[in-house]
Amino acid sequence: MASSNSYKLRCSIPGHEMDIRGLAAAVFPEGAFVSVSRDRTGRVWVPSPDNSFTETHCMSGHSNFVSCVCMIAPSETYPQGLIATGGNDNNICVFSLDRPQPLFTLKGHKNTVCTLSSGKFGTLLSGSWDTTSKVWLNEKCMMTLQGHSAAVWAVVILPEQGLMLSGSADKTIKLWKAGRCEKTFTGHEDCVRGLAVISNTEFFSCSNDTSIRRWLVTGECVQVYYSHTNYIYSLAIFPNCQDFVSTGEDRSLRIWKKGECTQTIRLPAQSVWCCCILPNGDIAVGASDGIIRVFTEAQECMASAEDLQAFEDELSKATIDPKTGDFGDIKLEDLPGREHLNEPGNRDGQTRLIKDDEKVEAYQWSVSDGRWVKIGDVVGGSNQQTSKSVVYEGKEYDYVFTIDVNEGGPSMKLPYNVSEDPWLTAHNFLQKNDLSPMFLDQVANFIIENTKGHVVGPAQPAGGDPFTGGARYIPGAADNRAGFGADPFTGSGRYIPGSGDNPTAPVGAADPFTGGGAYSSAALRQIATNIYFPKTDGVTFEQANAIQIIAKLKELNEGAPQEHKLSEEILESLDRLLVSVCAPNSSEAPNLQQINLLWKACHWPEDIVFPVLDIMRLAVRHPQVNESLCGEAEGVQLCNHLLSLMKPEGRPANQMLALRTLCNCFSGRHGRALLMAQRETVLSRAADLAIVSNKNIHVALATLVLNYAGCLHSQPDLEAKAQCLSVASRALETVQDKEAVFRLLVALGTTVASDQTAQDLARSLGVNSQISKYSSVSDPSKVSECCQLVLKELQ
Repeated sequence: MASSNSYKLRCSIPGHEMDIRGLAAAVFPEGAFVSVSRDRTGRVWVPSPDNSFTETHCMSGHSNFVSCVCMIAPSETYPQGLIATGGNDNNICVFSLDRPQPLFTLKGHKNTVCTLSSGKFGTLLSGSWDTTSKVWLNEKCMMTLQGHSAAVWAVVILPEQGLMLSGSADKTIKLWKAGRCEKTFTGHEDCVRGLAVISNTEFFSCSNDTSIRRWLVTGECVQVYYSHTNYIYSLAIFPNCQDFVSTGEDRSLRIWKKGECTQTIRLPAQSVWCCCILPNGDIAVGASDGIIRVFTEAQECMASAEDLQAFEDELSKATIDPKTGDFGDIKLEDLPGREHLNEPGNRDGQTRLIKDDEKVEAYQWSVSDGRWVKIGDVVGGSNQQTSKSVVYEGKEYDYVFTIDVNEGGPSMKLPYNVSEDPWLTAHNFLQKNDLSPMFLDQVANFIIENTKGHVVGPAQPAGGDPFTGGARYIPGAADNRAGFGADPFTGSGRYIPGSGDNPTAPVGAADPFTGGGAYSSAALRQIATNIYFPKTDGVTFEQANAIQIIAKLKELNEGAPQEHKLSEEILESLDRLLVSVCAPNSSEAPNLQQINLLWKACHWPEDIVFPVLDIMRLAVRHPQVNESLCGEAEGVQLCNHLLSLMKPEGRPANQMLALRTLCNCFSGRHGRALLMAQRETVLSRAADLAIVSNKNIHVALATLVLNYAGCLHSQPDLEAKAQCLSVASRALETVQDKEAVFRLLVALGTTVASDQTAQDLARSLGVNSQISKYSSVSDPSKVSECCQLVLKELQ
């Protein structure tokens, strides 16, 4: 077999509909491999006579994205071996090669299963976002490896019996023996994304810090390899156990021989998620464009000249964001022209930027071809202001103001760039320094006055809310518009985040949650700041018709079984309680007796309890009720009772009102503490309701996820944020109602805003491609606008 010592395209396989997230060389048939994708399928590919591959088997069994795959070695029972896949449904499915459905499913992880490795005797090691690894044997979990403080992205089983490795988003690698952590390897400066075994005593790791490390199992890092310019997602080792390949977020496959990167192959897809080496030495890679590409050294197996040219043409048309590459700060006026391409490169994969009129083009040197190959057009990096005048906390700004808010108190620094919105900057400054929102106008106007008019974005009217463009949020204020935002269950008003009528609010910038105002001006949209997230104040379901609720309660009480009938005194007590929690200026506060009666009444039979739940929903907003029902001992009972009403087979009215009650619990300190403590259980049960075909339930579910995201926004709780991302992503698979979709998008935005790790989690989950379809929704426009802002966060 003739070799060119340089890899070129063998074939492109467009077999999946979404990102390829895992690849593994198959034991059988010869030369075959398996792929898994966000399209929820796994597929087996075998070589075909035309040097391509043909799909011979399609596997489905996951209810969400499939994120990893590994082969389980042949056994007497399964002489062709088995295929194990892990997914975002928290499950592991195990398949044979002769049936499309799984032989069995392994359940136990509490979040996405993102990595798998098989060992001797049929053992299987899994890693998950729930921060654990699990060891499985004979369809049972034998042990759980606990010790990482963040998601486990990579696991491998070493050849020596009982030794296992796990790599985590906590930046460490752990060596396990018999279920116990024997050693922790530190050195990576960001998430560990991949592991590959060299021998009994050595292994490779790769990381978001753009490095690959070679380790001894005794703990020493013996070599660090640099070439990638962005996150590295996967590694695969050649049979000689020394040379290897790697892929990453810099659009590249890199081939390493004798410790050096000898070839860089760029792909026309941003994320190159995975790779595997086939028995004949060919390399298969999977990417975010849903295409598998196979590269070969064998000249007789390479694609035709036409196909190679088509691949090069596709690559040349790609657009490159300089933030994701190795191009640094680009100044158009400093770039050379096309004549610069007459000079040969120094090494394979070297990149060079040239100016062609007003465009910036990127080229890569190919040693095997002896020429510069265009790899795309650079966008967003030219003609940008790069000279800043003031450095503050290690970053450059146009201005750093000294703000004195409290007379006699310490002054505070406010950094500002003219490209930022002064109102959002002021809002963030007040939040960061724990200052009252009453200073918003004062600080924003100070910025405007002191930047000599260099403002991007519209100035808000006096008293304007920077998020809605309407009046500032005033807790408890009512909306008096007749029939506005009608609640589909009670017939009364839908969630109103607070403010009253504001006749001075600009048309087209109204509250995104209530739908008030058009918010449709194209000019405004182009310059408006992000009014949607992060949303850190709880969203509650406020509106109700107390008269209708009590009338329904009395009607159902008439027909209730004798042992459940409520006395007139109890009905009167519940009526007074409802009035006291609904009237904004009520002089009568709820008393303990009324709260206890409400708690007892909410245990009515499930077919008639819904009006009591509606009273509960409204009551938990009141500070006294919130404290009484959400306290340490009582709170767990309340939580468990509401969760019992949220079973997927339960009554939709009860499911919806239980969800709304949980949302409203966030309005008080005790409720927030309770729900944060019970987060894992609450969100897991709530997520199961995404499959219920009811838009009111979907809106309530989305609101619950949003409230959790808001509470977690300023916390470094990766596991909790991972669950929010996972539940939101899962819900978006089935939710159709645009209001629910909008709130889930706000939840995603709130979770990833200002949190690089959360953004990486979202990218790995494939949130970008999942939500991109909403970027063109025209009605309501807030869906597309919010979607575009989330996508911008995830660039």
